[in-house]
Amino acid sequence: MTREVGNWATSIDHRSSPRIECDGLLLDNQCRSTDALLPIQPVTMFRYTPAFNSQNSLRCKVMPQPFAQELSVALQAVRDAAAICRTVQAEISPDALEKKDRSPVTIADFASQAAVCRAIGDAFPDDPIIAEEDSQFLRDPENHSFLTKVQEAVSGRLGECDADQVCSWVDRGGANEYSSRFWTLDPIDGTKGFLRKEQYAVSLALIVDGVIQVGVLGCPNLPITADGEDVGGSLFSAVRGQGGEVRALEPEDSAAQPVRVSATSDAASARLCESVESGHSSHSDSAQIASKLNISHDPVRLDSQAKYAVVARGEADVYLRLPTRKNYRERIWDHAGGVILVEEAGGHVTDVDGKPLEFTHGRALEANRGVIVTNANLHERVLSVVQEVLGSGESNA
Repeated sequence: MTREVGNWATSIDHRSSPRIECDGLLLDNQCRSTDALLPIQPVTMFRYTPAFNSQNSLRCKVMPQPFAQELSVALQAVRDAAAICRTVQAEISPDALEKKDRSPVTIADFASQAAVCRAIGDAFPDDPIIAEEDSQFLRDPENHSFLTKVQEAVSGRLGECDADQVCSWVDRGGANEYSSRFWTLDPIDGTKGFLRKEQYAVSLALIVDGVIQVGVLGCPNLPITADGEDVGGSLFSAVRGQGGEVRALEPEDSAAQPVRVSATSDAASARLCESVESGHSSHSDSAQIASKLNISHDPVRLDSQAKYAVVARGEADVYLRLPTRKNYRERIWDHAGGVILVEEAGGHVTDVDGKPLEFTHGRALEANRGVIVTNANLHERVLSVVQEVLGSGESNA
């Protein structure tokens, strides 16, 4: 028989050397004392059968990992949203780009939010969602054509639905205030990248008691590998304490692979990535920082939280999101999914004052300015130079 004591299980057997198996795998065959203590991961408890079998073996069953259901739902939701975005993006014509027609990204943005909020709301009806959009624009009679196209985009992936359903799903993302458990969603991060048919992302994260616990990042135009030979797009995920992974967006049964930040420790050898748009991050400050760090590589510029993804999998070592104007505060949906991915891949994320990002102030990172993302090895050196260039301390905010 077995009793549980804290994060340990005590096996009591008055016969010698029992075998202890978990899902058919031999865990320990050196259990010789009456009260041998067997270590178990703090987050995963074993459930044991009450008796030994005829072969003197104790069989056990591993309970699901924490947030397993949340991860499963989030993965499928982001996969569906990414598929919708791809369909809409494929219809963008060169003429639309020349005319700077933003209607495709508007349609995809609302359709993506509807798809994700539908899935999260159905699975976890008590969980608020802080998302970027609401349905006010769609409900305006002058924008009926947009609503029809959003409805068609959602129906094409999820099955028949009506306009009222679409609007109600979008509005599930209407929370504004912090709560002890909530989701945050950016239905399309990198709208200009989307219009250029370059990098964009669908970002979803679950925050519990102010800590990001689950993150999923869909990057439809980012290859799984650095060589770019695959074209299936990338679906990144992370659960607190369980590491980061990437799998192909298509096909849906693709196996997950672990991701890990680089081991680069020489700042001069670092690879820096930053936003394409100078309005999102100060390119001039980045250039000064790179010069002071003696970085020789040109910065890689790409849109969206794909930058978090390339740091998480070791293709870049540093991502800087530097303040562009006084008192501006980043939105939580622009970072939450990427932050946990980098952290679970072994990296480090702070603001430019060296403080952890605080997801406890509603829609914005009110207690932070800017964001520094590194492979951890380089963080203190990069932070020091950033503060030298920008000036440290909240008095500069």
